[in-house]
Amino acid sequence: MSLDNDLKQRCADQCELCNAEAALATYHLPNSDGQDDRLALCAICTEQAGAPTDVNHLRCLTTSVWSTTPAAQVLSYRLLHELRSETWAQEQLDMAYLEDDIRAWAEAGITTADEHAVVHKDSNGAILAAGDTVTIIKDLNVKGTSFVAKRGTAVRGISLTDNPAHIEGRVNGTRIVILTEFVKKSG
Repeated sequence: MSLDNDLKQRCADQCELCNAEAALATYHLPNSDGQDDRLALCAICTEQAGAPTDVNHLRCLTTSVWSTTPAAQVLSYRLLHELRSETWAQEQLDMAYLEDDIRAWAEAGITTADEHAVVHKDSNGAILAAGDTVTIIKDLNVKGTSFVAKRGTAVRGISLTDNPAHIEGRVNGTRIVILTEFVKKSG
């Protein structure tokens, strides 16, 4: 998408993140909430805005987060947040100052860990939490052992795993992985 006159004048034919004098295109920020969400970005920055992978190119964010253009501040803040595992990005986030309304706009486009959290559900669809007690609903042969986890066995103080189909608990004194489809939440 080509740039309109206002955007061309504002950016002075330079990418609003990295200042490259390459071919520019209009980029619209998601979750703009009625703000002017337009930015003039080069092809590399447009690609990185979708999924930041070129950490070296994105070091330009240390400058662009201080831009006078709110949309540039917002996109810079969001990308720095995505790259916060990099020391320089976290340091920049810690130093960055955004007006309250700009910070709210920036944070509105950040996905939180809770949105990506693994949810464990029992055979009836009840949500399981660490420490819950569950009851085994089917006799289960426990791999690597010679015993069977009998139906009706209560497993207290379960632990959750990264896999939503697995929980961990103690049966007959042995810590085992149990499929959530074979348990129901007690109590």
